[in-house]
Amino acid sequence: MLTPDSEIQYVKGVGPRRAALLASRGVRTVEDLLLRIPRAYQDRSRFTPLNALIAGSEAAARVKVYRSRTISTRTRGRILEVVVTDGSNYARAKWFHGGYLRQNDVFAAGRELILFGRVEYDRRDTGFVFFNPEFEPLDEEAPGAAASLDVGRIVPIYEEIGGLTSRQLRRIVAAAIAGLPPQLDDPLPETLRRKHGFPDLRVCLERIHFPAAEDSLEALETRSSPYHRRLIFEELFLLELVFALRRRGGRSVTGARFETNDHIREQVRRMLPFHPTAAQKRVLKEIVDDLKASFPMSRLMQGDVGSGKTIVAFQAIVIAIENGYQAAIMAPTEILAEQHYINARRILAPLHYSTALIRGGAKKSEKKEALEGLATGRVQLAIGTHALVEGDAAFHRLGLVVIDEQHRFGVMQRLKLMTKGENPNTLVMTATPIPRTLAMAVFGDLDLSVIDELPPGRSPIRTVHITERDAARVYAAIGEELARGRQCYVVYPLIEESEKVDLQSATEGFEKLSQVFAGRRVALLHGRMKSAEKEAIMRAFASGEIDVLVSTTVIEVGVDVANATSMLVMSAERFGLAQLHQLRGRVGRGSHQSMCMLMTPARLGDTARQRIAALTQTTDGFRLAEIDLKLRGPGDVAGTRQSGMPELRVANLMEDSMLLALAQKEARAWVDRDDDRERLLAAMSARLGRLAPAMLATIG
Repeated sequence: MLTPDSEIQYVKGVGPRRAALLASRGVRTVEDLLLRIPRAYQDRSRFTPLNALIAGSEAAARVKVYRSRTISTRTRGRILEVVVTDGSNYARAKWFHGGYLRQNDVFAAGRELILFGRVEYDRRDTGFVFFNPEFEPLDEEAPGAAASLDVGRIVPIYEEIGGLTSRQLRRIVAAAIAGLPPQLDDPLPETLRRKHGFPDLRVCLERIHFPAAEDSLEALETRSSPYHRRLIFEELFLLELVFALRRRGGRSVTGARFETNDHIREQVRRMLPFHPTAAQKRVLKEIVDDLKASFPMSRLMQGDVGSGKTIVAFQAIVIAIENGYQAAIMAPTEILAEQHYINARRILAPLHYSTALIRGGAKKSEKKEALEGLATGRVQLAIGTHALVEGDAAFHRLGLVVIDEQHRFGVMQRLKLMTKGENPNTLVMTATPIPRTLAMAVFGDLDLSVIDELPPGRSPIRTVHITERDAARVYAAIGEELARGRQCYVVYPLIEESEKVDLQSATEGFEKLSQVFAGRRVALLHGRMKSAEKEAIMRAFASGEIDVLVSTTVIEVGVDVANATSMLVMSAERFGLAQLHQLRGRVGRGSHQSMCMLMTPARLGDTARQRIAALTQTTDGFRLAEIDLKLRGPGDVAGTRQSGMPELRVANLMEDSMLLALAQKEARAWVDRDDDRERLLAAMSARLGRLAPAMLATIG
């Protein structure tokens, strides 16, 4: 008897060799196999007689091979042509570049086949033709058994795994289900199943793979059948249960509690460079309410480019410091940490706080002085990379942790920094808009705040796609902007020439553009420069002493120059959609009309073309994030792999947002119940233990 945890090699028809093939694709257990649901379904319960075929339609036909031959052509290689009959008429099946198919006896005269595919009428042959159809040979040794899986029913179609065809997988899946006991230990509590009308696990596994005659083909194809919905909900429920447990754990401890008074409110007003928007005020109130609570804050703040997240974070930092606590900002890269440090010194200058930059590349004496300041409490705000969580970094009284671009960190790093204080408040912020459904899945233990309003007076950014042959015209347009007293960014994807990648480097571009814009002040900025040098260049650009800033993605975030009205992104096809949107956000910071020009070669791949087209059509970061999610998948968009989140096997975050919201609601309600607790935790550990051990480690 099999169990869901049984190794796949013990399923009838698998064995060690096939088990190795399946394992190479992540299928190691019976559960792995059965949760790899069909990619499609075909209704083979009704066969169309060959004399009733309709041109332009899809049809399934049960036929016998009459004869077959291979035809050599110059444009379509070797074509396999098979003449078939069912007694009512004759038809042809043709496979282009299909000569290899004749190497076995599947198409020998007299063999029975199932054909499924699009049918057209070929006037030259005066008959119907199946072009490149899917085919299934009927098993002569056990025709009854074969028919029960391949014909006369709604048939599951699987993606090939390690060379195993859909037909072979059908038999392996059937054997796996047959080997399971009649009653399975169901991870979903019975009360939840009854409440939402979900079938039990055994029924789901049987019917999602081998639907009954009464099951709706449309519901199966759209993943809305009761069996799909239950398995999707189960996967999301167990995932959200981890977040609910982590959330409950955070709320069961006493955190650093802050108060606000007239003096603190005045200090906040002193550092504000502009009047906050209604959205910034709303989000700050949500943060302040958290800071006053008895348990530590765990909040995600996101907003579009230029919405003012950094200012809100600094307001929270002022509240923490004025309450006698230290604050820390952790950034994923030294470049971003340095930009936060520069901004902090500028924004917090009126308040005279002691700020330190903690980074791995600092001089020994510099780092020692900063760490001593942290330990004694002299340093009130620490800004750094993962160096902040290293063993020798100790805080005197850490009360607030701000984590920027959380999706670039592992969740363990976030939690490790939190251990540096006595349950400090945590504010996670991201400049990469994340669709709400994805935020719920990746940051399910955090409360969500969204700044959905841009500061007034911003001019809309015009985005245009240009090709490399338009370079002279583009330089002329930039020259006109410079003549008006404006400034320009030119962004390159590389720092120096690479032999492996044929791209213009920033250093080479700087030399060329210095000639193109002779007489103008052109400067180069990249990540390999020393911190003081980068700060000097950014300060000079901000004060208008530099006309054209040639840069790498160092300027992706943190640079705010209202007079910079044009940006030229070289080799734009090499950048991700979110990164291009972040870069574009460096212009349009003032009231002047701004333009972002995306330069690419004339020929682009499909994905690159879709990315560029999306950017020219909208400046809405959340809309672009949805597009990015479709193009690249959630793992890449939000760094779910870095966060420790498992790759979802049944659910789709784009399509299953309603079930995700339901799963989160039920998980948060269920986490405080005693019934079924142990069994539910065991199911969660079994399901996620191998796929996402880091997630489980975060709840102890």
